[in-house]
Amino acid sequence: MNMPASATDVVLTAQPKVNAVLHAIGQIVLDKPEQIRLSIACLLAGGHLLLQDLPGMGKTTLAESLSRVLGLDYRRVQFTSDMLPADILGLSIFN
Repeated sequence: MNMPASATDVVLTAQPKVNAVLHAIGQIVLDKPEQIRLSIACLLAGGHLLLQDLPGMGKTTLAESLSRVLGLDYRRVQFTSDMLPADILGLSIFN
């Protein structure tokens, strides 16, 4: 019978992999270590990530490098100030 791994075991097993991901992305996205750590934490927690910053600050580069390093799909949505979630997700109307 397999015993479930303790939280400490899980962290100790994952830590080298997370550090390798941090290092790989840090080679691509420069001078943004906190944003990289928070992005990875968000992905590990199964959450969604909204990147907001000034133009040209590396948001797209961070998102694309996260997807490449982790082997994930990458899609980008360019928002405008008047967009709503329904503009992207669609809307169902039931009679």
